[in-house]
Amino acid sequence: LETLPAHLFMSFKVIDEHGRMLGAGRNLAQIRAEFGKQAQATFQQLATRDQEVASTLAQDTITSWSVGALPELLEIRRKDGQSVMGYPALVDQGAHCTLDVYDDPQAAREAHQLGLRRLLRLALRDQVKFLEKNLHDLTKLGMWYLPLGTQEKLRDQIIDCAIDRACLSEPWPTDADAFEQRRQEGKAKLGLLAQEVSRLAGSILEPWAAVMRKLPQAKPHTGTYQDLQQQLGSLVPADFIARTPYGQLGHLPRYLKAALARLDKLRADPARDARLMAEMAPLITQYSRARVARKGASDPGLDEFRWMLEELRVALFAQELRTPAPVSVKRLQKAWEAMQR
Repeated sequence: LETLPAHLFMSFKVIDEHGRMLGAGRNLAQIRAEFGKQAQATFQQLATRDQEVASTLAQDTITSWSVGALPELLEIRRKDGQSVMGYPALVDQGAHCTLDVYDDPQAAREAHQLGLRRLLRLALRDQVKFLEKNLHDLTKLGMWYLPLGTQEKLRDQIIDCAIDRACLSEPWPTDADAFEQRRQEGKAKLGLLAQEVSRLAGSILEPWAAVMRKLPQAKPHTGTYQDLQQQLGSLVPADFIARTPYGQLGHLPRYLKAALARLDKLRADPARDARLMAEMAPLITQYSRARVARKGASDPGLDEFRWMLEELRVALFAQELRTPAPVSVKRLQKAWEAMQR
């Protein structure tokens, strides 16, 4: 992509119902961040005016697969005779689900995954109750996790992650028979997967707790201290199991061990730490500004770059821990420039 001239990249315009241009640009993720909520609100108003679509979405309290065959798309007719396509999704409401329709397939997918998980959790309630009392080393994990939240919050994340892995491989179920098949398949392996996730959580929380104990030693070095605080808050927030893709969870122990090694080396050579941090500071600033500009909207390119930054920290501050692929400040700068085209 970095070799393509700018004029070969798609240009996007947002037009309202009166033909006025509301915004334009080449970065679709940024445009979605700016106008996405407004568009979704307008879209849902359209959906409620279409009687056929409104009747499909009318189920208020869904606790089992009672929605028939869930269509991939819903056609929503406008007053001017034109139609727009919507993406239906089960929406998790805590103790039950509802049906809703989205204008963005990615937003629908994210909501639908949580809704499917809620229905599966209800359908596997006996297995879930057993796991709530029998997760591996849950008391010890809860002690490490205590600065972030309750043991119950951690436990629920572990079980939810195990349900995803046991029951929600793609393609997802779209009717009652497929849903029941997933329930039966998940029932057989949920326990083993939950214990696996629990052990992984321990391998993350133990070095995190060790870093948090040592972190006050870095206070005299303000820049390093603030950088580590930001990194640790990003790597291990209260919902780190729910928020982090499962493939990346396995890398978190290495990132945390790298932070520990950085703290140890800081005492011996603070000037080296300051120099290395200055090298990657422009990349962190660019990334942070782009995240703020997205206003919480998803951006796969930024997500990938975030993990590249973590690998760069390992390469700079704890080379002995190795990275899966070569990484350097120059490589990341080129990757960033390619993303901006």
